[in-house]
Formats: sequence, structure tokens, C-alpha cells
Amino acid sequence: MKQLQIILLVLLGLHSWVASASEAEGVVTVLSTHSVEQTAHKLVKALQLKGLTVFATIDHAKGASSVGLTLNPSTLVIFGNPKIGSLLIQCNALAALDLPQKALIWEDNHGQVWLSYNNPVYLAKRYHLGHCASQTVSKIGKVLNKFATVATH
Repeated sequence: MKQLQIILLVLLGLHSWVASASEAEGVVTVLSTHSVEQTAHKLVKALQLKGLTVFATIDHAKGASSVGLTLNPSTLVIFGNPKIGSLLIQCNALAALDLPQKALIWEDNHGQVWLSYNNPVYLAKRYHLGHCASQTVSKIGKVLNKFATVATH
């Protein structure tokens, strides 16, 4: 019986490791009830309605197709608000490597559609923004969550 318990614990541990290994650190991922195209459209529309700038929309599957490769549907939306993003860059110029903000809408191998974005708290830690940006980062997190919810439901 003890051997069975040990095997079960090992298997559960492996399952947890595999599940966490598939998630990137500092990335928030939300399940969508729509297609990649619909989710991206809803996100862009919501961003524009709130006055954010959509800098680019990149269709990764289309790009792959242009060179004879195949990808599941995957669209990257690059967006932001220079009034907000610039505050973070003032704290540490390297934060501009991850700004403007990006959202990836993608379909997994099981046909599920997801919306993923960088967690601003993780970015604040990554760039040691500390007290300089704490209020801004908190607001960005709440806003990104709202946009993700609107786009995915």
C-alpha cells in the first residue's frame, strides 16, 4: 500500500510539474469562448473604445504560411497608452523592452483559444521598478484584466 501511495505522489508531482512547465512565468492566460479572430477583434475594439493606441496586429499563422510553415491560429496585438507606459520607462529605461503591452490570442492543439499577456507585477519585479511605479502597475493590472474579460467572454 505504501508503494502505491509513493507512486501516486510521484505521479501527482510530475503532473504538477508538467502543468506549470507549460505556463510561462509572469504570463496571465485566460480561456476565451470565441475564435482567435473574434477574440482579437473584441480586444482591439475594447482598447480603441477606451482610447488606447493599437500599434499593430500580427497574424503569426499568416506569417508562417508565407514561408510554407503551419501554425495554429495566433494573433499578437500590440497596444498601449504612452501616458502610462512612459511612466514605467522613466523608472527604468529597460522596461521599454516589454512595452508597449502585448496580448497574444492563440489556439492550442486541442482547439481551445486563449488570451495571454505579461503580468505587470512581474514586469515591475523584472525591471526593479519598485516604489517608482507601484500605483501605476496596480492600475495596469486591473485594466488588463478587464480587457481580457471583455475580449474572452
